[in-house]
Amino acid sequence: MTERGKTRIAVIFGGRSGEHDVSCKSAASVLTHLDRERYEVLPVRITIDGVWIAGQDEPDATEIDVDALLRMTAPDSGATRPLPIGSISDALEALRDVDIVFPCLHGPYGEDGTIQALLELAGLPYIGNGVLASAVSMDKEFTKKVLVSEGIEVAPGVVLRRPDETVSEADRERLGLPVFVKPSRAGSSIGVSRVDDWAALDAAVEKARRSDPKVLVEAAVPGREVDIGVLEFADGRVEAGPSLEIRVPDGFGFFDFEAKYTDVGTVFEIPAKLPPEVTAAVAETAVKAFHALDCTGLLRVDFFLRETADGGVVPVINEVNTFPGFTSMSQYPQMWQAAGVSYSDLLDILVETALLRQHPTPSAVRADIDD
Repeated sequence: MTERGKTRIAVIFGGRSGEHDVSCKSAASVLTHLDRERYEVLPVRITIDGVWIAGQDEPDATEIDVDALLRMTAPDSGATRPLPIGSISDALEALRDVDIVFPCLHGPYGEDGTIQALLELAGLPYIGNGVLASAVSMDKEFTKKVLVSEGIEVAPGVVLRRPDETVSEADRERLGLPVFVKPSRAGSSIGVSRVDDWAALDAAVEKARRSDPKVLVEAAVPGREVDIGVLEFADGRVEAGPSLEIRVPDGFGFFDFEAKYTDVGTVFEIPAKLPPEVTAAVAETAVKAFHALDCTGLLRVDFFLRETADGGVVPVINEVNTFPGFTSMSQYPQMWQAAGVSYSDLLDILVETALLRQHPTPSAVRADIDD
């Protein structure tokens, strides 16, 4: 804590993944909405080349956009010297005096457990999911395996690991068409393709492999696309927020990167118009997934609602996000806004939960052993 009793929070953003720009947009919203009466903020940017820059806050700014964010972390504008990623000790030195870290990072090297492991080793409390939950949830193959072990339905798929590997004839028959081809460890729909003809499979796999050598080929699940945000509160409650249905404009085969971040025609309907029993089933499954993956703080769960022959509906998990898009217009904050939780209140809840659930320090563990 600072002398004025404020919580000192470092917001780390950018990073070395293909979602660098998305992370900057999320961080701009986070810095805009952090209450400076409660928090003293240290912006920390990781460039696409892996250079860490600890910057200077603009506490009087009413709104911070990406340009302002980059200005706040420019080496020639009052920020501390750039910190090469090769010197982890220098990077951690910049965080030495903070109370908590907000890893506002998407994709590899941020959402996959790597930075969480670094913070754990340094004994720095941080917001959001831990090493295991982040790593497992980032890899779609292992996310599916964990969820299936808990009786949660996922779309059938095939994992391609070797460069010369393809989908067998038997698996093509089993999966049917269309299929979706995805990098196993990437987000924001980067590298994702819909394949309606097996002749297009090789090109789709090659596109996915530009983001990750491990590729998932997944059967399409016909049905409505609904998301649920799960939030953990400081008192231990884990709740699902209102459902959100994605309505993609004509011309998009699925909710791809362009539809997510550049197209104004995409509509989020909150709450989704679902029968009460379906709403309850989706919420229950989302919370079950949160616990199955050993999550902390938050999770967004993306579903397809598969209709059964008898007219029922089965929630099928498509993907999970341990740190979903966090701009003020992103699905996760919008869902909680519809539940009466403002963006600033959402940040407060995440900070309070993280501070109360931080892992014990090695000295505390030793003290317990000595006792």
